[in-house]
Amino acid sequence: MALYLPFVLFGSRRQALVLILCLIELSAVAGQARYSIPEEQAEGSFVGNIARDLGLDVARLISGKARIITKGGRQYVDLNKDKGILVIKERIDREELCGKTTPCSFSFEVILENPIQLYRVTVEVTDINDNSPLFPKDEINLNIVENAALGTRFSLLSADDSDVGVNDIQKYTLKPSDHFKLEVQNQPDGGRFVEMVLQNPLDREKEETHSLVLIASDGGEPRRSGTVHIHITVLDANDNSPVCSQAVYKADIKENSPEGTVITTVSANDPDKGHYGEVTYSIPPVAKETKQLFEVNVQTGEIKVAGKLDFEKSKTYQLNVQASDHGGYSDTCKVIIQITDENDNVPTIQLMSFSNSISEDSPPGTTIAVLNVDDEDFDGNGAVKCSINSDVPFKIESSLTGYYTIVTEDYLDRESIPEYNLTITVSDQGSPPLSSSKNINVKVSDVNDSPPKFDHSEYAKTVAENNSPGLSVFTVSANDADWGQNARVSYFLQERDINGLAVSSLVSVNSDTGVIHAVRSFDYEQIKWFEFNVTARDAGSPPLSSVATVKIIVQDQNDNPPQVLYPVQTGGSLVAEMVPRSAEVGYLVTKVVAVDVDSGQNAWLSYKLQKATDRALFEVGLQNGEIRTIRQVTDKDAVKQRLTVIVEDNGQPSRSATVIVNVAVADSFPEVLSEFTELTHDKEYNDNLTFYLVLALAVVSFLFITCLVVIISVKIYRWRQSRILYHSNLPVIPYYPPRYSDTLGTGTLPHVYNYEVCRTTDSRKSDCKFDRTGSQNVLIIDPSSTGTMQRIQSEKSILDEPDSPLEDRTHACLTCLLIPS
Repeated sequence: MALYLPFVLFGSRRQALVLILCLIELSAVAGQARYSIPEEQAEGSFVGNIARDLGLDVARLISGKARIITKGGRQYVDLNKDKGILVIKERIDREELCGKTTPCSFSFEVILENPIQLYRVTVEVTDINDNSPLFPKDEINLNIVENAALGTRFSLLSADDSDVGVNDIQKYTLKPSDHFKLEVQNQPDGGRFVEMVLQNPLDREKEETHSLVLIASDGGEPRRSGTVHIHITVLDANDNSPVCSQAVYKADIKENSPEGTVITTVSANDPDKGHYGEVTYSIPPVAKETKQLFEVNVQTGEIKVAGKLDFEKSKTYQLNVQASDHGGYSDTCKVIIQITDENDNVPTIQLMSFSNSISEDSPPGTTIAVLNVDDEDFDGNGAVKCSINSDVPFKIESSLTGYYTIVTEDYLDRESIPEYNLTITVSDQGSPPLSSSKNINVKVSDVNDSPPKFDHSEYAKTVAENNSPGLSVFTVSANDADWGQNARVSYFLQERDINGLAVSSLVSVNSDTGVIHAVRSFDYEQIKWFEFNVTARDAGSPPLSSVATVKIIVQDQNDNPPQVLYPVQTGGSLVAEMVPRSAEVGYLVTKVVAVDVDSGQNAWLSYKLQKATDRALFEVGLQNGEIRTIRQVTDKDAVKQRLTVIVEDNGQPSRSATVIVNVAVADSFPEVLSEFTELTHDKEYNDNLTFYLVLALAVVSFLFITCLVVIISVKIYRWRQSRILYHSNLPVIPYYPPRYSDTLGTGTLPHVYNYEVCRTTDSRKSDCKFDRTGSQNVLIIDPSSTGTMQRIQSEKSILDEPDSPLEDRTHACLTCLLIPS
């Protein structure tokens, strides 16, 4: 990246060298820029084109919300994002900023967001000659003995110039120079030690005082200077001068040593006796900062700490301790004090940029924070290590020196952990180490990645039949681990057909609450259970869904009474069960067969004898409905027995049906007919039933007469049989289907009618065939019958003749016509 760096040059070789070194350093560092400006520039002055030098567009500066981050509290440079340039924000005083440190520079960072980019900018502040040399005092008073030896040295105050380089003090001049000459020695710390050397003897008698001027001049343009007046008083002779034990003293002292700590002790000897042999120690005027840090004991020469020593401000101090006698002689010894570093600065953490929310679908490596770590100590005490707590899916990486970025290390899942507390810890390598920490909270924003989940994949609910429409059956519930709109669940029915009905015609679901309602009343006899699917869908984008199966089981209620299948109750004829008088105890008379379309205990049937002509003669099986005799039948028992059997189910409340069973206690049909003829006339029928019975009787009579005419015309020679048939119009035909037996185990009486249709009177190939085995047990009696028992017996004798096939066919035809269908 080519960077164009504006520099303010002052034409010296030293500045050119600095420029070359800056260019070399800048070319080796990516993402940095360096500028040079003179101090005391006016506000708004141009510093550099930061957009061009960093290869950025002005639009990027604006969209990235470019801003300047400074470590200290003052910001000397401002960023004009619209033009992409740096300008002076406030006046910069190089002496205030750096003191004597050179080169003088300050750094700041330019940070951009979306994505986060960080650039370091260094601005060097060059010195201008805006300060004059300044002496600590306006005048110096010296007492010099007249016999002072030539070459005797007298320490003078050195001037101080806040400027640096060529603008600093370049030379000292002493005027006049008749008796003294000036010598200037450079010190390791960059200062100068100024001494006045006696080069011509003094004579108090000739000249008791001397006035000199010491001039300190810098090398700036324009040149500046400062002066101090020296007043010399010539004293009488003092033969010996104090002599320091060591010309140079060196001492080490830890920073932050308490006040009063002894650093070292200087000493000097004076061979003189008395008042001229007494030596006192003093520190000539020095810089204000140094004077506040050290003090010397006037009598002993102990040098002690007088202020707070800070290694980070200055590492070395040099003191000139003057040993003086009372005769005006003195000697100067140098004391070099080396400050040793202590781990007294806690590392600091400053967040440069921080996003407190991150999407859970952010890929690993996404930056959430940029921070700056600094420790003002040096070497191991200033070497820092930055880390974060290990129980979070984040890691910390180093970018530029002193800068760290916190990035995601793995994929995030808001449903598992919605937020993280990060503890940033920075520690140095001092002994003991110092550390500091900073807590930040990162919230994970939701994306729609979790489908709704039902409490159960399958639901089953029992609903009693005959429910009211709109009944709330039960509630399905699905939970969504997402948040907000992504967790708002709605419920929908999946349409399908159930026994030809749409599922929406049976049930409905509340889309908000999941409550399932019955749309209609259920009938167990029509549908016993049905299944359907409910979909739970969230409101995310795109939406996610899941499906649960719901099974509705219709519970039976006792809403159907038992139905009697046998004996069949008809209004046209009466069915009589025949019991011989010779029947033993337990004789099976018949069986009442009933069913209930309900289920379960609602269909458990029990049979009870409600009424009976003779309760002591019959009983009904509670479970099977079998009617049996409970004692021996006697001759005294009435022929006509009428039983009323009630059939009850086991429901709550129970339902029932009644059936009337007619029983004939007799050994022959004539005996039965005489009793049951009266019985049939006692029944009351409604008008419609009577009409149908009369109509049926007329049709049967017509067919019967037709058959008689045919028989007479074909077989006239059988005039006896024809005559019997001609006079007998009794429609009582004994007939019963095969003997009842519960062979299928279903409780239903199987009625077996085995016959063929009678076609013509002369057909011998289509005779009606029937079984007469049951004719002794059951009588079917037509209420309109007016025949006599004698005629029945006569007909029976004809039918019993084995050599009368014609009569057999005739009887079969009559039977087919008279038996009710």
